[in-house]
Amino acid sequence: MSTPVRFVDTNVLLYAISRDPEERAKAAVANQLVSSRDLALSVQVLQEFYVQATRASRADRVTHEQAAGLMESFCRFPVQETTVSLALAATDAARRFQISYWDAAIIEAARLLECDVVLSEDLADGRDYGDVRVVNPFKG
Repeated sequence: MSTPVRFVDTNVLLYAISRDPEERAKAAVANQLVSSRDLALSVQVLQEFYVQATRASRADRVTHEQAAGLMESFCRFPVQETTVSLALAATDAARRFQISYWDAAIIEAARLLECDVVLSEDLADGRDYGDVRVVNPFKG
């Protein structure tokens, strides 16, 4: 198996299941991404996906069973476990890069999986965090 080069943030997975007509273009991009083989994610991304996909205020929310099944299917990609060393690296990155702990945990999980790109709409497009760069796949 080749090393994944792109780490996906939660918003990519959420757009992949979106049925909102206003998000149709983003959904198409997200579905193309999740059908590729060179992706990775983290337990944090899976947790955030579940919470957001099933929240009552989401117009196109999915059931617990659907979300759990989707989470299982996303595990076909390499998944970075949440560990003490990841948490400590994220606290250091949060301080060093002046970003939230949660964003830093995404960056550090990508780094642990040797991904050089994080695909995210939420993080600053083009920002370089050492050897991990953010790319907004929905831009343009």
